[in-house]
Amino acid sequence: MRKYRRHYKMKKRKRRSILKNRFFWLFILIFILFGGIFYFASFSRFFQVEGSEISGNEKVSSESLENILKKEVGKKILFFPSKSIFFTNPDKIKERILQEFPQIAEVNLKRNFPNKISIQIEERKPIAIFCQRQDAENCFLIDEKGLIIDSVIEDTFKFPKIIGNIESSNLGTKVIERNYLETILEIKRKLSQDQQIEIREFVPSEKKLTVFTSEGWQIFFDPLGDISDQILNLTILLKERIPPENRGSFDYIDLRFGNKVYFKYR
Repeated sequence: MRKYRRHYKMKKRKRRSILKNRFFWLFILIFILFGGIFYFASFSRFFQVEGSEISGNEKVSSESLENILKKEVGKKILFFPSKSIFFTNPDKIKERILQEFPQIAEVNLKRNFPNKISIQIEERKPIAIFCQRQDAENCFLIDEKGLIIDSVIEDTFKFPKIIGNIESSNLGTKVIERNYLETILEIKRKLSQDQQIEIREFVPSEKKLTVFTSEGWQIFFDPLGDISDQILNLTILLKERIPPENRGSFDYIDLRFGNKVYFKYR
């Protein structure tokens, strides 16, 4: 009995050309689409930064801020120069502005599409004058943090004057600690409002704050102690024992020893 074997022929599967693959063309289409968007966003004149809108600056010139913006906006993308607003780094521009202008306290940057950068400046506000002990004419305006923000061109009596030593007079240099400065401002405010005592200047040190009055006498405060208690002791002394007409003959009042108040006439 003969056995027969069937012979099966394997059909060769024809390879389809990649050009006929719809996923390939879909990838090409997406690539072209995103490439076009990227090129348009990077190099189209419509999105190239052409200027800025600056507000809030008084002492820092708009031209100086514009120069920083021009340096930070320009960059190369795929070896080609671009000033695209999409690739502008507001944080870097802000950091550069604060670095170069210590008299600026805050900077807010915003992209104004399609091609403008908005820069809003908040400058440091002067609250006191700090003068070199060796040279009383070498004076500077300082802000609430005790930082030098400008030189004093002409004397002004609306700010308290502080006399001390500083190693550097560069803008942004801290010349007095913030809490010590707050103590000085509190003393000036309370003495002026409650006692009508005009202050000529303050001379701070680590353990003694000397206050020179316009009448020529001095008050010694303990800067590490409770300032409110010391002012209260001064108020009681002036109210109960020393009438205003006798203040001109004072030499000093010392408030550094708790409830024990010492004073001396000339």
